[in-house]
Amino acid sequence: MDDNFEERIRSGKALSESMGNFHVTGWESEHKRLAAAFTVRREYCHSNGTIAQGGFITAWLDAAMAHAVMHDTGHKQSVFSLEIKVSFYEKVGPGEGRVEARVVRRGKRVAFLQAVLYNPEGKLAAEATSTGVLADL
Repeated sequence: MDDNFEERIRSGKALSESMGNFHVTGWESEHKRLAAAFTVRREYCHSNGTIAQGGFITAWLDAAMAHAVMHDTGHKQSVFSLEIKVSFYEKVGPGEGRVEARVVRRGKRVAFLQAVLYNPEGKLAAEATSTGVLADL
């Protein structure tokens, strides 16, 4: 097995790459709000490569919410989703997308989260709420 690949798996880099180079672009601790960006690749899309499949959209929203928890806890905890609800408003086609997530409330064991996703045209395309159980890193 390729050691570099194993390291990319352990570090989360392989996952980030497979999600269109998903990466955090900002953190506002006073509002518990995180910003992230990613590339919507044509291979993530149906309808002749024009509309991102909903599972990818859900993954970008979920990842942003998890990263918000990691930042809010000083990278001491992550979150495992117990439930996630996604509403889809606009199509998300190929290009550069962005997502914003925030920690609504974090207790000792459970976190309540929100996220919004903007398509490459800058339109609000989807939003999510999630409840998750906190886990030490």
